[in-house]
Amino acid sequence: MCMVVTRFAPSPTGHLHIGGLRTALFNYLYARGSGGKFYLRIEDTDLARNSQEATEAILQAFEWVGLDFDGEILYQSQRLKLYQNYIQQLLEASKAYYCYMSKEELEALRESQRAQGQTPRYDRRYRDFTGTPPRGVSPVVRLKAPLQGEIAFTDGVKGVVVVQARELDDFIIARADGTPTYNFVVSIDDALMGISDIIRGDDHLSNTPKQILIYQALGFKLPNFYHVPMILNEQGRKLSKRDGAMGVMDYKALGYLKEALLNFLARLGWSYGDQEIFTLAELLKLFDAKDLNSAPSCFSPHKLDWLNTHYLKATSNAQLEILLRDFDLPPAFDHLNAPQKDMLLSALKERCTTLKSLSVGMHEVLSPPASYDSIKNPQAKALLEDFMRALKETSLDNLENTQTLLHAFLESHALKPGAFMPALRVALLGKKGGIDLKQALFVLGDQALERLQTFLARA
Repeated sequence: MCMVVTRFAPSPTGHLHIGGLRTALFNYLYARGSGGKFYLRIEDTDLARNSQEATEAILQAFEWVGLDFDGEILYQSQRLKLYQNYIQQLLEASKAYYCYMSKEELEALRESQRAQGQTPRYDRRYRDFTGTPPRGVSPVVRLKAPLQGEIAFTDGVKGVVVVQARELDDFIIARADGTPTYNFVVSIDDALMGISDIIRGDDHLSNTPKQILIYQALGFKLPNFYHVPMILNEQGRKLSKRDGAMGVMDYKALGYLKEALLNFLARLGWSYGDQEIFTLAELLKLFDAKDLNSAPSCFSPHKLDWLNTHYLKATSNAQLEILLRDFDLPPAFDHLNAPQKDMLLSALKERCTTLKSLSVGMHEVLSPPASYDSIKNPQAKALLEDFMRALKETSLDNLENTQTLLHAFLESHALKPGAFMPALRVALLGKKGGIDLKQALFVLGDQALERLQTFLARA
């Protein structure tokens, strides 16, 4: 059996989006899971639109999610001479030819064809041209496409795909300035890199027959193709930025864990029974390109949040503390002792969806309230004053003392929790919701007394 060799080949014209990351992940899993090779190629021949910042953002995203690749990065911009050599080879073999038709002539031809109800297309007028080339025209190079028959291939997702030769014209493989076109350089690189399997979005499906013709013209072995349906929003339309089509690093900034994002993307177009949660190790073991779904997948923000919550809960507090350094943390966090930090992180990760929301939760606990929710209990002030006196005589150095204090106070005043706890929560945290009160008291420690004094002074 031949080694599986895949690649991911983004254009550096913008940041890597999640659709691109999904494509990279599928190629990575298929190669790595079968002991093959996975390469990264930067398709940067569009010099006018390329961005070094975009290239760096792609590499940054790869580093964050942990998709390692084999060998050095291949940059197409460094291989122009190679492509031109292959163009010359096709010209000399009469498999390609110079076309001297100007843009104006081509547009006039198309207008005439439209007027006659025909499909606009180049009429191959220079296909077998042997005369004197017109002066002042820089020619393009066109591939001689077959005039009859069909181009057929078996796609790993779509099944058998057949395109009639008459549907293709002699397409351009080199522009008038000598630069090669997308389909040409992609075909050359995939062949020379030994790519055995190409997994990509089905927006590339129309390119495949052209690339097959280039493979055949140069005598290259055809790879296996897998064209994956695009990701749609929950309404079945093309994914927009509002729906989640953001840059990969935007998800990191929002506080999503890489494990959750990779798990989420793997399930957008691939499944394994009813299993929803996969570690990367499980994905490497179970993923097979032959199991890719033929139906479009739906991007569900709720599913991503659910997965991120799962991974957040499963992350150790020590690791969470490291990850949270990328977010805005209250200065008071560094002044907590180890048990207090552990308690706060344990309490918040049970309630939060992302690292960013966890950071917000830390501020809500550790930052003194700037305002307070209203308290409708007329006995609240007197009860809080009594509690403050009891608090002065209690050490909050462990959770058991905190729990005992609350229980004893309620019992001594013959109170149900609902008659006192909401008021205490507002006095300590400024609002009625939040982590368990005994946990909050333990985390605040000596600060709890100061907050009660501040609240009562304002009451």
